[in-house]
Amino acid sequence: MEEKQNITDNSTAAPDTTPKVTGIGGIFFFTDNPKETREWYAKNLGLEVNDWGSTFESRNLNNPDEINALQWSPFKSGSEYFAPSKKEFMINYRVQHIEKLVKKLKENGVTILDEIATYDYGKFVHIMDADGNKIELWEPSL
Repeated sequence: MEEKQNITDNSTAAPDTTPKVTGIGGIFFFTDNPKETREWYAKNLGLEVNDWGSTFESRNLNNPDEINALQWSPFKSGSEYFAPSKKEFMINYRVQHIEKLVKKLKENGVTILDEIATYDYGKFVHIMDADGNKIELWEPSL
């Protein structure tokens, strides 16, 4: 009978350097009264809210030590933050390697609305999709 050998692969997989979306970072939408909307969601659905909305945290299934955040935020109807989109919502996508992603998007003819901006909590850039939706791309700070 053949003896089975236990072979342990101690090598670690190389980090994924593909410029891409890794999740949803935020959901933003118009309302006539953001304060009342936040209060309604807090009272009726139990959301913990602040002046910006509510933050939901989750763990990365592939890296359980990594905690991801999703920001839920009502904006005052007509806010210029969603411009030039005419839609009543905007989605923020969490991305990795934002500079390489923007380069790829430019090569593909995607409309880039601004330059990458860097803040303490990450890098941001805005684009337009094929349906005229403004999209916010966010690479969180490590």
